[in-house]
Amino acid sequence: MKKRILVVLLGLACAIFISGVVIADEMLEKNAVDAAEEWLALVDSAEYGKSWETAAESFKTQVSKQHWKQSLSAVRKPLGKFVSREIMSRQYRTTLPGAPDGQYVVIQFKTSFEGKKSSVETVTPMMDKDGKWRVSGYYIK
Repeated sequence: MKKRILVVLLGLACAIFISGVVIADEMLEKNAVDAAEEWLALVDSAEYGKSWETAAESFKTQVSKQHWKQSLSAVRKPLGKFVSREIMSRQYRTTLPGAPDGQYVVIQFKTSFEGKKSSVETVTPMMDKDGKWRVSGYYIK
């Protein structure tokens, strides 16, 4: 009887621990998605300079503000105005190819523009040194 109670209590403790980890991961992902959506709102409004200013430090060391503004304008302008965006997937990662270890969430959005009805945006926020989620990567297909 005592063994059965101990096994039940141990099982309950494991379930509580696992659910706590899952909830923590979900909160990290939610905060990263919020940061990505705020950043995308700047991009959608053609505030490319401000999107660079609010990006992760690692992003800003890889590309100059002027180059970012020119590149993003060249990519986004032909697409036309933003119409809609919905999350296709999100994945918490601690390693990414070509990036230092850290906390990342790779988010893929199904996005529609006036000039391109179906595209996929990949936005990768990372936990910056100050504890805030900031975008470290952006790709559109």
